[in-house]
Amino acid sequence: MSAEPSALQALIDDALAATPPGRAVWVALSGGLDSSLLLTLAVEASRRHPRPLRALHIHHGLQTAADDFERHCRELCERLGVSLCVERVNVDVSGGQGLEGAARHARYAAFRRCLEAGDTLWLAQHRDDQAETFLLAALRGAGPRGLAGMPVERGQAGFRLARPWLGVSRAALEAEAARRGLAWVEDPSNAATVQDRNFLRHRVMPALQERWPGAGAALARSAELAGEADGLLDEFAAEDLERLGGDPGHLVVDSLMVLSAARRRLLIRHCLSRLGLSSPPARRLDSLLGQLEARHDAEVRIVWEGTEARVWRKALYLMATPVPLPPAWRAEWDGQSPLVTPLGEFRMDLVRADGSPASLTLAPRLGGERLRLPGRGRRDLKRLLQELDVPPWQRDRSWVAWYGETVVALGGPEGWLALAEGWRAP
Repeated sequence: MSAEPSALQALIDDALAATPPGRAVWVALSGGLDSSLLLTLAVEASRRHPRPLRALHIHHGLQTAADDFERHCRELCERLGVSLCVERVNVDVSGGQGLEGAARHARYAAFRRCLEAGDTLWLAQHRDDQAETFLLAALRGAGPRGLAGMPVERGQAGFRLARPWLGVSRAALEAEAARRGLAWVEDPSNAATVQDRNFLRHRVMPALQERWPGAGAALARSAELAGEADGLLDEFAAEDLERLGGDPGHLVVDSLMVLSAARRRLLIRHCLSRLGLSSPPARRLDSLLGQLEARHDAEVRIVWEGTEARVWRKALYLMATPVPLPPAWRAEWDGQSPLVTPLGEFRMDLVRADGSPASLTLAPRLGGERLRLPGRGRRDLKRLLQELDVPPWQRDRSWVAWYGETVVALGGPEGWLALAEGWRAP
């Protein structure tokens, strides 16, 4: 892409013109060169393509210079006449993501809090950032999805996230900033090479550029091609899913095993993506596939990052890790108000056969409870759940409705499973 200032401004003009009229366009403003320049050019573009323009600064609180970053952002926005929102976040590294991953997680949570459906958020990552992302993914042994790096644009919780600079080199941005006499702040942590990305930026990329001057552009181009390949593989997996019933959370094992191992891996990752769940590490996925091959009737449970895969009755289930009811939970309920439980709020009425309400007590199933079914007599709830084909992971999420000392219903997040004689669910 040309480094000519007019070309950079035209790029931002075109990007702004492509956003929905009347909807806000936000610039993620760190205070560094890239985002400061992006906001500056966005202000000029908004004079030609009017849009509500706002800036969002995330205060991570990770270093003493953080307040200086915020101060610069406030001064820049005041000078440009742009409304600024400052979000202070808590970076929690206890989840095992590392500092960079935890900071990214905190930023995206802040984005979701601030933006409304239909808004657009611009991030200032550029071509050199994309090249570094590609190398980091390659060093982790990533496949096409990881190698594709950062997309130019994608949906995110109802708003659009876009990177107008992704085809522009850092050198072009520096030249434009110098031409304008733009002021920005440098993050002192960017000079340290402890973090992997900084090590690539300061040690590896300069050596690559010295030997291959077009290395940055070539790596970014490879990321683009990997993205195209990933898109085609996604279409291929969608066709396989349709042939296997179309439910990403439920795959018949016998049908799945007809596919090659590579297609099984691809399909499972596709299903997890459709469900909004994380893909497992390669070894965890190989373990899952290995257990499927060993015994089709195996009761498999593989867990990773809040997600799990289970095999039950010759079907593979993919899901967020189910949360059981706390054993000590109790609630008084009138049978008609919204049913509030630790698993969420539900609308599922329960009244006597004549329609009159009753005072009920809800509690988890602890074992030994029995329910008198119409025309079938008293049944043990544990056996009843098995007869109803309720999957094992949902049984710990079921609750019992008591009327005094009598069990009158068995239910769960999916609804009422069984009602006692003399009771009904309107």
